[in-house]
Amino acid sequence: MEKGEKKYKYIYGPVPSRRLGMSLGIDIILYKVCTYDCIYCQLGRTAKKTGIRKEYVPTENIIKEIEQKLSERIDYDYITLAGSGEPTLNSGLKQIIEYLKSRTQIPVAVLTNGSLLFLDAVIESLLQADLIIPSLDAGSKELFLKVNRPIACIDYLQMINGLMNFSKIYNGQLWLEIMVLKNFTDTDEEIKKIANVVAQFKVDKVQLNTVLRPPSEKYAKPVGKKRIKELTKYFECEVEIVGKMSKKNEENRNYHIRNLEDRILSLIKRRPVTIKDISIGLSITPNEATKIIPILLEKEEIGKEFLNGKVYYKKHETEKQKLLR
Repeated sequence: MEKGEKKYKYIYGPVPSRRLGMSLGIDIILYKVCTYDCIYCQLGRTAKKTGIRKEYVPTENIIKEIEQKLSERIDYDYITLAGSGEPTLNSGLKQIIEYLKSRTQIPVAVLTNGSLLFLDAVIESLLQADLIIPSLDAGSKELFLKVNRPIACIDYLQMINGLMNFSKIYNGQLWLEIMVLKNFTDTDEEIKKIANVVAQFKVDKVQLNTVLRPPSEKYAKPVGKKRIKELTKYFECEVEIVGKMSKKNEENRNYHIRNLEDRILSLIKRRPVTIKDISIGLSITPNEATKIIPILLEKEEIGKEFLNGKVYYKKHETEKQKLLR
């Protein structure tokens, strides 16, 4: 942690976002606790797949950090509840949103996979948020099981009906994100199925996205912008292709990444560490650490090894150095 920097366990940023400008992130769920195990997830395989709602992290502690961060009086475009897992699994979600709305005029956004919107308690939790961005990656049960790999108790039609009903009672902005994957949802047939489902919703816009960072499964491949643009014709509502950031936000993002790279490298040079070690050691969320690790691996600035079922990141070694060990 840099000199003079306050320590936060659940809050990160502000982080430049392609969709939300400068976003203050709040991670309200434990690392990779989710209802899905999506093949494209940038955080890797789901560690705990569950549909049980509870207070995974102390709501009181999150609120204390929010109070501290807001006292710094930094400008944000959004305060975003997202992070390392599915935020609607946290039973303290309603209280956190209510606190944010009582303390600031900054819009509150929630990024969710939309799997639990059939639950009255989840609906009630989200009604005060300014923006909800749920996901819909399949127009059929078959593809849903292949792409999202949900927990057994999440039924496709139940999930769709939950999204549809929520869209009709929610008064804030609702943007629906669709992940377009090569050989899965990049065909006319599959995107038509999704568009037919979306036609039943009341949404402000659809956002078409694709894989940008290393996915959970190597076979989850990105789709070119030209092809994604061709697919927009099947939707009746406004469609946005999630693309590059503004030049200013890109500069801010690059600075943020370089800063985290240097801090993570400095830690790894001292000893092999896990994602959890990095998160605790640098007072950043596992989500932030997981975004930087693939960059350092690709640059061959660090290496990794498996020990006792865990992945450790360490200083990069050349083949010659490995032979001399």
